[in-house]
Amino acid sequence: MRRLREDGGQSAVEVVGLLPLLLACGLGVFSLLSAGAAEQAAGGAAEAGAVALLQGRDARAAARSALTGWPPGRTRVTLAGRRVTVRVTPRGPLGARLRATVSATAEAATNSAGGTP
Repeated sequence: MRRLREDGGQSAVEVVGLLPLLLACGLGVFSLLSAGAAEQAAGGAAEAGAVALLQGRDARAAARSALTGWPPGRTRVTLAGRRVTVRVTPRGPLGARLRATVSATAEAATNSAGGTP
C-alpha cells in the first residue's frame, strides 16, 4: 500500500488565508446590528419627543433622556413645528468612519374626534 503524504501545512495556510475574510464578515454583521440598535433608539426618542410636545413639555429634553447610553456627540434632535426628528450615529468600528446615520421622525398629532386612538 502506498502512503499518502501529509497536507497539514497546506490546511494551516488556507485557514490563515481565510481569517481576513472571516474578520470582514464579522465586522459587517456587527455594524448591521449596531445600525439596528441605533434605529430602535432613534425611533423611541422621536416618539418620546412627540409625546412630550403633546403634554406641553420640552420635546428635545424628552428625546435626549430617551437616548440613554448614547453620547451627545452621536445624536441630534431637531424640531420643526410639531415634528421631532432624531438622528443617531451607530456605535461600532465602522459607524463614525462611514458617517452612517439613522434617523426617525415622529409627529405630535391630536385626535380630532376626542376619543381614544
